[in-house]
Amino acid sequence: MARALIVVDVQKDFCEGGSVPVGGGADRARAIAELVRGPERGGWARVVATRDHHIDPGGHFSERPDFRDSFPVHCVVGTEGGEFHPAFAPTVEAGLVDEVFFKGAHSASKSGFEGFTAAGTRLADWLRDQGVEAVDVVGIATDHCVKATALDAVKAGFDTRVLLDYTAGVATDTTEAALAELSGAGVDLTGAPVVLS
Repeated sequence: MARALIVVDVQKDFCEGGSVPVGGGADRARAIAELVRGPERGGWARVVATRDHHIDPGGHFSERPDFRDSFPVHCVVGTEGGEFHPAFAPTVEAGLVDEVFFKGAHSASKSGFEGFTAAGTRLADWLRDQGVEAVDVVGIATDHCVKATALDAVKAGFDTRVLLDYTAGVATDTTEAALAELSGAGVDLTGAPVVLS
């Protein structure tokens, strides 16, 4: 069974010093980069990355965010905060990441499965074209975009696992709720997420 690694939103704005920082984000960026650089890339047939790519996502940006559906301005196209974290970026530049999927130009788009390549191919279609049947999901944040991506992976018919040692959660309560939801949906959970709230 061909398996792919999906690296979710390892971007500057989601790490320490960014506009919506998640504690432990920078450490996860480094750990994920080491994972991707490992022998034969961990045995994954393909490695892909998603990134928030906001232009005008409407109510997703708010001056009074609820941090569930609305957030401070982040990952705007053309800004430094929208770039991959510098610990992870070299893996993309070196070609160790096979494709990047952009999401959320005009919507919240938490799930990587709402993303497109620069050529307009959706993530699920791209994975199927590559013969992928199973996915591992890592990245930021466990209780938001990682959760949404993993749930959509299951809905799309992929055997899905979240490698929690390579995720960072926003808060303990929302991360615990996310893990329960993922487990209930049939997602295999391994390791323990970083939560530094």
